[in-house]
Amino acid sequence: LECERYLAPYGFGGVQVSPPNENIVITNPFRPWWERYQPISYKLCTRSGNENEFRDMVTRCNNVGVRIYVDAVVNHMCGAAGGSGTHSTCGSYFNTGNREFSAVPYSAWDFNDGKCHTSSGNVENYGDIYQVRDCRVTGLLDLAMEKDYVRSKVAEYMNHLIDIGVAGFRIDAAKHMWPGDMKAFLDKLKSLNTQWFAAGTKPFIYQEVIDLGG
Repeated sequence: LECERYLAPYGFGGVQVSPPNENIVITNPFRPWWERYQPISYKLCTRSGNENEFRDMVTRCNNVGVRIYVDAVVNHMCGAAGGSGTHSTCGSYFNTGNREFSAVPYSAWDFNDGKCHTSSGNVENYGDIYQVRDCRVTGLLDLAMEKDYVRSKVAEYMNHLIDIGVAGFRIDAAKHMWPGDMKAFLDKLKSLNTQWFAAGTKPFIYQEVIDLGG
């Protein structure tokens, strides 16, 4: 409705939406904004709505010329202290202790635990490029993006969104991934949906890069 009633009439060309994939539910503090940056799976269901509602939004916004850009959280899953259970926005089971995210699925093989050489497993020195890219950002379980399986799962998620009609992506935590790994999964992305875009149009990509760990 916002695209139809306000954004399109006032000349807005696009909007960035919050991460649309399943995330952990955090109750202390109660439902903070940052829980949406802690993925549990790539299913499309959050407190913003389910996959059918997301499809409806993308279709209606595209139909009035307002493009949808998705905030893609693909560097990591939820925090290592997330526990186990189904306290997630779709109810998918996960277990941070053994790195089980069954709805993807990811397992202990798919994380960077063995590559990080800090005592805490977290980034301790933002001046060390290896820590920044191989260790956990604020305790978030860091995916092993050099593995083709992980790259393929990330690309599968992003391609599903492209099929629905999104125009591009903001890559969350871009500086925490090796450029070659990021290029590898971005190279797997298909062209945009020809219902709204010219054949062969590639998704628009922009990246989150924050300096000095702040």
